[in-house]
Amino acid sequence: MAPSTPPDGVFVPVPTFFHAEAKAPSLQPAIDVPTQVAHSVHLAKSGITGLVLMGSTGEAIHLSGQERYDMISGVRKGLDEAGYKDYPIMAGVLINSVDEVLEWLKDAHKAGAQWGLVLAPGYFGGAATQDNLIEWYTLVADKSPLPILIYNYPGVTNNLVVGVDTYVKLAAHPNIVGCKMSHGNVSYHVQVSLHPDIDHSKFRVYSGFGQQLGPIVVFNAGGVIDGLAAIYPKTVSHLFSLAAKRPLDEPTLEEVRRLQWKVSAAEEFIVNNGILGIREGIYKELGFGHLSGGRLPLRGALAVGKFEEWSGILGHMREEEKKL
Repeated sequence: MAPSTPPDGVFVPVPTFFHAEAKAPSLQPAIDVPTQVAHSVHLAKSGITGLVLMGSTGEAIHLSGQERYDMISGVRKGLDEAGYKDYPIMAGVLINSVDEVLEWLKDAHKAGAQWGLVLAPGYFGGAATQDNLIEWYTLVADKSPLPILIYNYPGVTNNLVVGVDTYVKLAAHPNIVGCKMSHGNVSYHVQVSLHPDIDHSKFRVYSGFGQQLGPIVVFNAGGVIDGLAAIYPKTVSHLFSLAAKRPLDEPTLEEVRRLQWKVSAAEEFIVNNGILGIREGIYKELGFGHLSGGRLPLRGALAVGKFEEWSGILGHMREEEKKL
């Protein structure tokens, strides 16, 4: 059987929830699986296509292998019990060693994830060639028990950029079924999303930026893996459904323009405040989690009043969310 291709739509790279305080002998607060499940079920109910667990937003590098397994398996069990059996889950893989990448993928497979989202090995990004990148992903894909997606985030991976030709070559691998492109340059998304030598029935292109959702979906991308949707899932999902409509009539296009402006403006909150901002937004808008705890070096909350500085555009998002 051919590896499954992830569906089109909006995936959320969810933050990992932690308890407020550490309990001896642990030095850091434990993961909070029940809260993680509750937030995941809320996203599923709100139209989100699937989840990315243990991605960069999920602080996978701050967790042990057992904790990553417990988180994925716990969310899988919770979704199943809530009636969302086989709900799409991608597992983030954020390590550069091929052997460890495969260990993470094997654990994610056992825990119930359907795909691995594998970050490009960019610690030595400036010295890595495209040929070696192709060989690295090919070696991983050949041995992985899960279908994998390529995750390229140049800001994290030391400016290692996966070239368009590299995507084309890797897309031909039967166990590589898509990519998440966190480039600010829309041109990369469009070139890969429309490339005539890629079989887009088996290779999905997702942007890592909701700011680009409407434009890239119009130009054949599969959707987005977007942090803002962790806070306002209904609005971001609705924007996707409108942009994916075919034929795209003028009234629908006008609504896409209206919502895209709001989403793009609100995404600046995520860009400026990162994981702490996503956590605070989830707590203040949805009531999941808390504003203390977390794991070093990301423990705590935004500065007092920082969230309120964004009340204008986030208020627009809140209004849209209530309509849906």
